[in-house]
Amino acid sequence: MSALWMILASFFFACMGVCVKLGSDAFTTAELTFYRGAIGVVVMAALMRASGTAFTTPHWRRQVSRAVAGTLSLACYFFAISQLPLATAVTLNYTSPLFVAVILMVWFREHLPVLALVALSIGFAGVVVLLQPTFASARWPGALAGLGTGLIASLAYIHVRELGRLGEPESRTVFYFSCLTALALLPFVAFGGGFTPPDAQGLAVLAGVGLFGAAAQLAMTRAYRYGTTIVAANLAYSTVVFASLFGLWLWDETLSELTVAGMLLIVTSGVLVSRARHAANKPQQG
Repeated sequence: MSALWMILASFFFACMGVCVKLGSDAFTTAELTFYRGAIGVVVMAALMRASGTAFTTPHWRRQVSRAVAGTLSLACYFFAISQLPLATAVTLNYTSPLFVAVILMVWFREHLPVLALVALSIGFAGVVVLLQPTFASARWPGALAGLGTGLIASLAYIHVRELGRLGEPESRTVFYFSCLTALALLPFVAFGGGFTPPDAQGLAVLAGVGLFGAAAQLAMTRAYRYGTTIVAANLAYSTVVFASLFGLWLWDETLSELTVAGMLLIVTSGVLVSRARHAANKPQQG
């Protein structure tokens, strides 16, 4: 059942990407990011109250650090979606496991097995292959934003790991992330000339950005809580498949052979990195 929750989360994440791309013609990146955070605040606050989870935290510094990294990553991701084919932007977002492995090795001095090092080489080679046609076009700002998404998101994931070890509930972490996202982007929306009064279609798109994002977070949390971490991490890459199908269906986004090759290298690398780290962290028996 946990595998189905992860696939459902991937589908919801892809649906959020569709709403972001649909909304990028009418709304700025700041507006889309703000509404994602604001709706997330309402949803997570309601869930926390229903479950009796306290809003106060003794680890507010780490919560702020995670929220800042998450907000920057989300804004970069939404901008990349507005500039690139949906599948390309989603794939660049999933380079975060590669950056996580590098940070754990360099910053936390964690040992990486040989398989993980080989996987990292494959993954970054895939990034070069994927971005080669993009940098040759006028879409290179979106490509840089997409790559920045993976890098900054890796910092957020490191903080999530540390908060989990400190006993912080995931719902509280997502709540603080949503709060900071909404507060940080509010000045850009209110005073930066970026506010666009939404019509009925715009409201539907904005609601989709927030609700699909919140639903994806909850489904992903349930998948990791009740399933095997390595299985959930690998199934997360099904978002790339859903995004590719949506891109082809809605925008006729056909992918070149070079782009597909780069995507496959990155996905393969992410799966291998997850397997290698899972094997390295697995308690030895005997």
